[in-house]
Amino acid sequence: MSVFTTVTSEQLQAWLRQYALGTLVSLEGIAAGIENTNYFVTTSRGRYVLTLFEKLTAVELPFYLGLMAHLAHHGIPCPQPIADSGNAYLGALNGKPAAIVTCVPGRDLATVDVAQCAAIGALLAEMHIAGQSYTVTMPNPRGAQWWTAALPNVLPFLDAGAAALLNAEIHFQSAQRYNTLPQGVIHADLFRDNVLWDGARVGGIIDFYFACNDCLLYDVAITVNDWCNGADQSLDETRARALLDAYRKVRPLDAVERAAWPALLRAGALRFWVSRLYDKYLPRPGELTHAKDPHHFQRVLEQRIARAGDLAALLAP
Repeated sequence: MSVFTTVTSEQLQAWLRQYALGTLVSLEGIAAGIENTNYFVTTSRGRYVLTLFEKLTAVELPFYLGLMAHLAHHGIPCPQPIADSGNAYLGALNGKPAAIVTCVPGRDLATVDVAQCAAIGALLAEMHIAGQSYTVTMPNPRGAQWWTAALPNVLPFLDAGAAALLNAEIHFQSAQRYNTLPQGVIHADLFRDNVLWDGARVGGIIDFYFACNDCLLYDVAITVNDWCNGADQSLDETRARALLDAYRKVRPLDAVERAAWPALLRAGALRFWVSRLYDKYLPRPGELTHAKDPHHFQRVLEQRIARAGDLAALLAP
């Protein structure tokens, strides 16, 4: 269970006195999650999610909490941070930065269909547009500089073929110039398990704690790499086209973005391959969760390289 810092009902009752949320009814640890400790909190006024941040600092967190508040204000379904009596979203509990947010309805889906891919494509575009007016910025902590620095740390754990692929891909990505593409706030982790469905509609997008400023189409690539995968990690073109067409109806793409699309799909696969290699072979002290399979994104990358021409056709004018 992904609860790194224990909170008792008595501790939470005292902490909640700073908030106009009524009295505590129940406290339940949430098993999902890798980076943070999460609890479902039910009070006399509703259901919320309490997060204790195990890695992010009090200096970094205002960006994420402010972003969620900004997006919620602009109609994007996502958790709304709750301000305390001092009008602050961020507090401290048991020595850790902590925040409490509204609990959005729904559940994540292991498999998604064409209609759901189209819905998330349109919503992602709406989120990108809403994010343009968010003035606080955060450089991408898992971008090219990070994966280049990570390379010598993870190479010893790879066989010769995987090591050659990783070296070659990082070299390839170093030649790309994504800073010329339209930029803005991106979610950067919009996998299926970070979207909750309330029937046929999206109840909420969650887990914004990898959000940052980067090129918008990179966010689309990360999303497509998870939502539109086939059983062998090849791209399901029907689902991918549905997601991309719905996105483009809300935020049209220019020629420079369309040209960069195949490389961005590779960048999205590279980022999560390196992350999973780190989680598996170089976990943080005290890590309690099971690392996800890094080979999954190695296979995604191999597929995206092999089918670069087909991928470019998905964004033909």
